[in-house]
Amino acid sequence: MDLFADPVELTKALIDIPSPSHEEEAIANAIQAALEALDGVEVIRRGNTVIARTNRGLGERIVLAGHIDTVPIADNVPHHVEGDVLWGCGAVDMKSGMACYLHAFAALCNSDDLAFDLTLICYEAEEVAAEYNGLAHLEADVPELLQGSLALLGEPSGGIIEAGCQGSIRVKVVAHGTRAHSARAWLGHNAAHDLAGVLGRVAAYEPRVVTIAGCEYREGLNVVGLSGGVATNTLPDEAALTINFRFAPDRSLADAKQHLEDTLALEENLELLYDDAVPGALPGLDAPAAQGLLAAVGGNYRAKFGWTDVSRFSSLGVPAVNFGAGDPGFAHKIDEQCPIDQIRTVADTLTAYLTGASV
Repeated sequence: MDLFADPVELTKALIDIPSPSHEEEAIANAIQAALEALDGVEVIRRGNTVIARTNRGLGERIVLAGHIDTVPIADNVPHHVEGDVLWGCGAVDMKSGMACYLHAFAALCNSDDLAFDLTLICYEAEEVAAEYNGLAHLEADVPELLQGSLALLGEPSGGIIEAGCQGSIRVKVVAHGTRAHSARAWLGHNAAHDLAGVLGRVAAYEPRVVTIAGCEYREGLNVVGLSGGVATNTLPDEAALTINFRFAPDRSLADAKQHLEDTLALEENLELLYDDAVPGALPGLDAPAAQGLLAAVGGNYRAKFGWTDVSRFSSLGVPAVNFGAGDPGFAHKIDEQCPIDQIRTVADTLTAYLTGASV
């Protein structure tokens, strides 16, 4: 793997190494070997997560982080090019971003123009449960490796900054009843009917639109799953709603949980089970180290509506933003694709920022 190659060619090479979650060993090996060939760079391997660091005493440190896994391949590897568009699994999420970060690290790690020390984190298992996430393991075991003045996460953001991220809580509301034949309903208790109140409250909920540091975050409370019933002639003795609350990063996780519980206002016979809960991350654009990046992208930024691993940096007090190539709407799709010129633009912008040329 040639880290000094054109970032588009490097993206192609990364796409052509299949790396669905839990199958990242081959791509991690290739990245590790390429980074170890660089002079004066500290390389660390933990599982299939590869970290590289410069230690040049440049005063501030910028973290460049990206995941190397993809969703399952859907007959979209190897890559192909149609006109000015690169297609393939990971083209957007996020091998193009990873290619830009790898290229910048290799090109600048020994350059006299480098304005910051760098930490590069290429981590495994982002697309699956958080218990496997390589960045989460670093956060828990060696959080000092995540420290810096600013962290950039190579998630697709259309070549501009997507600042912060929203938090997410997923709960299940369960009702318990008594099974009976529907012709003799008085002999049982219909669990599904007990969910009518909470279902109505969720449907009537009016979400906030919150502006933080110029970024507009749109909250949302939605039923995303319904289950129950055993037969078409039988009263269900159990029924459940799965509810997702996406909240703006001005709410702490504790505040968001309390707001959710107050809104649901569950009757005593209903059970509330937390399935997942992760905090959001504030935009971080007021950090001094972010000013050069803002200048490099021409001041273009917007809020990140989904949840990303910038939250892990934020929880450690490290300002973090999403910055990568591609339309996030193509992530995880069979026709995943990224404009070639956007990959080069992100790479050039990153170089300008890391060398101080944008200030």
